[in-house]
Amino acid sequence: MNKSLLAFFVLLILALPATAQKFAERPNPPRLVNDLTGKLLTGEQVSALEAKLVAYDDSTSNQIAIVIVDDLKGYSAADFAIGVGRDWGVGNKNFDNGIVVLISTGGGAGKRDAFIAPGYGLEGVITDLTADAIIDNELVPGLKTGNYYGGLNSTVDALIAAAAGKYKAPADYRKKKGNGVNPMVIIILAVVLISLFSRGGGGGGMVSRRGYTGWGGGFGGFGGGGFGGG
Repeated sequence: MNKSLLAFFVLLILALPATAQKFAERPNPPRLVNDLTGKLLTGEQVSALEAKLVAYDDSTSNQIAIVIVDDLKGYSAADFAIGVGRDWGVGNKNFDNGIVVLISTGGGAGKRDAFIAPGYGLEGVITDLTADAIIDNELVPGLKTGNYYGGLNSTVDALIAAAAGKYKAPADYRKKKGNGVNPMVIIILAVVLISLFSRGGGGGGMVSRRGYTGWGGGFGGFGGGGFGGG
């Protein structure tokens, strides 16, 4: 099963009628850095990242939104990130040039995960492999050591470089990540599709399915905790 077919299944799922449940409440006033857990970033760190992202938005019209939650509400990180991008209207609607950087801390009933979801207008430069490489090389190292700000700051820098065509995944990265889709994914998608049909499903999407769907067990405890095993 190739990625085009997988993307078709995802878009089909997201095209189902929306329920009343929101992925996450849209901030008012709008912000680009949203630590909805209130735990990972200090006020100063939020301000520093916000200033960088606002300046980037002003100079390019590309929007990068950071969203940190402790509960994915039963969704995958990919679907949650896509849903937030759609519901919040991240990026210019004429160019679909938004990027959602999602982190789930696994608090409550949630699970630890991360995803980078760029809009269709940026998918040519921020490909699956590029998003994978950015999470593996920039974001995850910070999460492993508890340097959440550092990981996010490096991730933002890499995304800005990628959008300008200056960040490429290593030539052998596809080989490292492997090819194809596990047949189990097809089964899971079928189950999710049936479940969403039975409960009403979720709306369409302005953000494409891109990036990295898991960390093989998630990052460990806060304050410098280790990277959990699978």
